[in-house]
Amino acid sequence: MDQAIKIAKAATTTGDVPVGAIVVDKDGVIIGQGSNEREANNDPTAHAEIVAIRSATSRIKSSRLDGCTLIVTLEPCAMCAGAIAQARISNLIFGAWDEKAGAVGSVWDVIRDPRALYKMNVTAGIRESECAKLLTDFFENQR
Repeated sequence: MDQAIKIAKAATTTGDVPVGAIVVDKDGVIIGQGSNEREANNDPTAHAEIVAIRSATSRIKSSRLDGCTLIVTLEPCAMCAGAIAQARISNLIFGAWDEKAGAVGSVWDVIRDPRALYKMNVTAGIRESECAKLLTDFFENQR
């Protein structure tokens, strides 16, 4: 989570919401990373999770991230939850809950829906207050 938080902090320089994500392989090696790049790239799909997944799949030259772990500072939205499942990521770890758009338990639970075709392990609330503070501080400065 340390690396994801560092990435999130760096995202604020582009005006993007500070969310950071990393993909770690089964040996603990970071194979992908990303921050929100929506504003920087004028791309509504450029959430930190998507950027990190693209980075990892490009590096390993496969669309499947079986055995990998995605670590992200904020609960994924529905778009990102779907992408995480499609990438066949085995483990998801996130920090802060997203009470407005979260899709891993807050608003929806796309990942753990009993009808989901792919099952993964989810660990929530890791360094929750620290991850949430990044967002609170960012939005307070926007006002």
